[in-house]
Amino acid sequence: MGIDDKQVEHVAKLARLELSEKEKELFGSQLSAILEHAENVSALDTQGVVPTSHSVPLLNVMRPDVPHEPLQQAEALANAPVAESGHFRVPRIMEGE
Repeated sequence: MGIDDKQVEHVAKLARLELSEKEKELFGSQLSAILEHAENVSALDTQGVVPTSHSVPLLNVMRPDVPHEPLQQAEALANAPVAESGHFRVPRIMEGE
């Protein structure tokens, strides 16, 4: 299935892209190749194949949620680039004040 210049222009408009004639030709052939590949995949017999969202099983590795003593203030601020009066010092992001 080929894609014509009008369809390329439509996709470019949706993506808010301005394409030269050379780019339209290039992207037209690339989009046609993508659609051809999709057609080939659609033609495969998938009877009896269980749908998956990932090609390999995913497993969350979680550590046990065990309560422990919190850090002391000095420990928490030890690696801060700048600390002031027992707090993290960060750059001002709002005008005024």
